[in-house]
Amino acid sequence: MPDYDTSRLIVVDHPLVQHKLSILRDKSTSTKDFRELVTELAIFEGYEALRDLPLEKTQVETPLETMAGYRIAGKKIAIIPILRAGLGMVDGILSLVPSARVGHVGMYRDEKTHEPVQYYCKFPPKIEDRTCLVVDPMLATGGSLTAAIQFLREAGVKDIRALTLVSCPEGVKAVLDFDPDVRLYTCVVDRQLNRSAYILPGLGDAGDRIYGTK
Repeated sequence: MPDYDTSRLIVVDHPLVQHKLSILRDKSTSTKDFRELVTELAIFEGYEALRDLPLEKTQVETPLETMAGYRIAGKKIAIIPILRAGLGMVDGILSLVPSARVGHVGMYRDEKTHEPVQYYCKFPPKIEDRTCLVVDPMLATGGSLTAAIQFLREAGVKDIRALTLVSCPEGVKAVLDFDPDVRLYTCVVDRQLNRSAYILPGLGDAGDRIYGTK
């Protein structure tokens, strides 16, 4: 039994997600296909993460008659990718919410301590009034994601939702224990971390595979 709050963990396990995730993991998947799959999986996650957006009634003129429809009730969204791999998920979510603002948190992992080192942080205006989707394909130790959550809390943000593609139990526990209100969306929770803090079975370094670097 997991030793973290499973009520705040949402695993998006749609059959199409599982299919695309298997292709994403394959070491022979090209950079182009990998990048496209990250975008597609981000769409699935964004759909689930925004399921509870409030609606208001609106009048619609169809070609045949007037009807009562619905529209989003002015909810303000911000997407906060953790650089650099998180950028790969932004376009997918923007395809769902084109009016969303985009902030950035830049961190890299110290290869000796495995801890995040911040080098950049910039948020849209009035970030405290927005629902913030923090995106990063991999949730390993949780260091980068918890740091980003802390930055947003310090900026006054109340509604934070974290979106990752591949997670591990250690990272999930770290994030959910760190913040009692954050919700975490992922496509899968893998087995464990190895000694180098890479997820097993994982998919390698998401940033390198998105951008074709090593």
